[in-house]
Amino acid sequence: MELGRDSDTGGQVKYVVELARALALMPEVYRVDLFTRQICSPEVDSSYGERSEMLTLGNNDGYVQRGENSGAYIVRIPFGPKDEYICKELLWPHIQEFVDSALSHVLIMSKILGEEIGGGQPVWPYVIHGHYADAGDAASLLSGALNVPMVFTGHSLGRNKLEQLLKQGRQSIDEINATYKIMRRIEAEELSLDASELIITSTRQEIEEQWGLYDGFDVKLDRVLRARAKRNVSSHGRYMPGMVVIPPGMEFNVVEHENFDTDGDIDVNGDASAPPDPPIWAEIMRFFTNPRKPMILALARPDPKKNMTTLVKAFGESRPLRELANLTLIMGNRDDIDGMSSGNAAVLTTILKLIDKYDLYGQVAYPKHHKQSDVPEIYRLAAKTKGVFINPALVEPFGLTLIEAAAHGLPIVATKNGGPVDIHRVLDNGLLVDPHDQNAVAEALLRLVADKQLWLKCRQNGLKNIHLFSWPEHCKTYLSRIALCRIRHPQWQDIDNIDESVDLDSQGDSLRDIQDIKLNFSLDGEQGEEGGSLDIAPDVEEGVAISEYTSCNTPVACEEIHRSTVIHRELGDPSEKGDQNDNSNRFPVLRRRNRLFVIAVDYDNSEDKGTGLLGIVKGIIEASRLDPMSGNIGFILSTALTIFETLSLLASGNMNLGDFDAFICSSGSEIYYTGSSNADDIITSGNPTCTIDVDYVSHIDYRWGGEGLRKTMVRWAESVIKKGEKAECVVLEDKQRCNEHCLSFQVKDPTVVPTVDKLRKHLRMQGLRCHVGYCHKGSKLHVIPLLASRSQALRYLFTRWGMEVTNMFVFIGETGDTDYEELLGGLHKTVILKGTVDNGCENLLRSNSSYVKEDVVPLNSQNIVMAEGYSAEDLQVALKKLELAAV
Repeated sequence: MELGRDSDTGGQVKYVVELARALALMPEVYRVDLFTRQICSPEVDSSYGERSEMLTLGNNDGYVQRGENSGAYIVRIPFGPKDEYICKELLWPHIQEFVDSALSHVLIMSKILGEEIGGGQPVWPYVIHGHYADAGDAASLLSGALNVPMVFTGHSLGRNKLEQLLKQGRQSIDEINATYKIMRRIEAEELSLDASELIITSTRQEIEEQWGLYDGFDVKLDRVLRARAKRNVSSHGRYMPGMVVIPPGMEFNVVEHENFDTDGDIDVNGDASAPPDPPIWAEIMRFFTNPRKPMILALARPDPKKNMTTLVKAFGESRPLRELANLTLIMGNRDDIDGMSSGNAAVLTTILKLIDKYDLYGQVAYPKHHKQSDVPEIYRLAAKTKGVFINPALVEPFGLTLIEAAAHGLPIVATKNGGPVDIHRVLDNGLLVDPHDQNAVAEALLRLVADKQLWLKCRQNGLKNIHLFSWPEHCKTYLSRIALCRIRHPQWQDIDNIDESVDLDSQGDSLRDIQDIKLNFSLDGEQGEEGGSLDIAPDVEEGVAISEYTSCNTPVACEEIHRSTVIHRELGDPSEKGDQNDNSNRFPVLRRRNRLFVIAVDYDNSEDKGTGLLGIVKGIIEASRLDPMSGNIGFILSTALTIFETLSLLASGNMNLGDFDAFICSSGSEIYYTGSSNADDIITSGNPTCTIDVDYVSHIDYRWGGEGLRKTMVRWAESVIKKGEKAECVVLEDKQRCNEHCLSFQVKDPTVVPTVDKLRKHLRMQGLRCHVGYCHKGSKLHVIPLLASRSQALRYLFTRWGMEVTNMFVFIGETGDTDYEELLGGLHKTVILKGTVDNGCENLLRSNSSYVKEDVVPLNSQNIVMAEGYSAEDLQVALKKLELAAV
């Protein structure tokens, strides 16, 4: 790993690598996987191109015999531009590719570990942990697809960074957004709050002053909800993720201390046979005229927020400090300033000019290169000279370097903004300062360098309490906290136990005239009076694995920890359900398809009897029949229509339901399969049944607000008034189109309603976690569960039935509903049908101050092609383009 090569390879990378190693050595942990981006480029070390790399073997002292797949591993996933290293801000459009590939790895590993420790049953992740915003976005999608608990660590937060950048006054908010994609990052962090059961922070300040800036977390509401939970009182569908402070740890096996006598002087009469000085010492000492002076050490990237220029000014303008000490600046690795990023180059250039301005030659060291293995030796050199470590950052989320310095016996001077406050409270080994006050910085450094007794006291205090920041202590606390998460993982019921019955009369009089459609629903539970309400509670089983994700571009990105205790069933307990060997031959037939055509064109043609959506569907089916593989192509219709509207539409065009394997309905809140009890009958039957996937119903129930959410939405709808001579309500509840997991509303005037991001903000601030979206040209509003969407429904089908995402072809229009963008990303192939949809809802998705489409969609992806129309010939041309691109 090339730590310090740029802002994407800093302390966070070191943190997750060491955490993975430490967790893998815990007796109750079986395996840890860290996912990151695979990069095959001459710009970076060749190790970045290796698909897998072992970090450590597992702990063989535990209560389970370790197999060959135990331990900690880096797993590198190819996604984004091939053979190119790009900064994390440019990876946002490619997050869904990462999710699809990571999901594939998890499914493969679950089977391997199932054979190794699970008695033949899949071993699922215990928890998925996202590190940093982009990995939080990925982890929320991956945990949603697997129905596995999610944990999140932000490391540094977008809203706090935006606040600090605006205070500096160097850039406008538009410039900040363009440079850092800050609004996209903030939304990813909001999504992480929505999906996470636990947020791990390094300090209390991070919870109250940083997470408190977010729509999805409110300290006061969190206390209220926790108090209600303790009293077993309903919170009406409102949720807040748990917040816990667990300081990072460090590896002490690399720490060596210098010997000091009782007065704090270096023992110069040491062993004459001691090993020679490390090479990095000479590399630093060559800068100094008097190398025996105490060394002030700063170790940080030349990033504006690290505030290194203030440190140099403080040193340069304090004559007493210059006379007593030297200054060492370890600012990452560089070959040429011109080859650095513009921000880092500007900071380094400013520092060099300050050195020249104050004539600090012979007093300041700034080596160009160092290895990660040199860092402990650099700390040791500073301690040997009775020096001081300083972290002058404007804001420091935690300050891992402060822990490392203390472990090597160095007193500290640190910013009073952020994590150092908590570190100082525990260690009491230095002084805190205002990073904007260079005089205060100089005075604090001078006090520690000049006062031997104060220096020795701070050194001893740090060494006495540093064990509290060890990785074993961190891991013990970590595992105890995630053990309290509600364990969830894929739980699929036996298909033999399906009840195919439903009362159509309860669905509304307008659907009674559909006489030529045989419709049966499979329900596991009682049906409610309105919308076919289901009362399904998933079984809770003991979890067996942990996954953690960090930034998708850094050399390390995700951890997956597999526990060794397994109690799990895949499609049912054979002892209760009988022989399950016949399951592979039962519906849905999806598992037997080579390719899957998903028709997701958002076209509201309720009065259309022969063209439009029906014409598109027929064109796609006809195009597939021109393909020699057409006999093994399945079809799914994915729309915002209810199942009854879908079947009514197909019936109006005299279409055979047997042409479809499944329907994704109500914006992804329901999945139905066509077919009878035998897979072969599905293909030949002209009048199949339609069965709801009850496991998907339980799968998406996580954090669904239910009746509490419905009441909140109804109150909001009543407040949306179109002003004029006669005020009228614009949004009305549409009970006929509601189901257990979809609240539907009619929108009379789309120009009056707020955009999706504003409405979601309104719900988040009340602790309500869900997806909202406009459809049918803005005439309908759907509110569905957090884990439900049309894109996530495809990942669910992949997870459950083994239908490879890369073999899915999604057909969409040039625009669509507000979930349209989600259907463009990922590893599936996308065919955009030109001229099919000219009036979508994308203008209702985001406000002007938010991020843009290019931050979500990989517009230059080889997996996306444009078809000139939807005739069989047009579609064949588009499909051939995709096949050639895949070669």
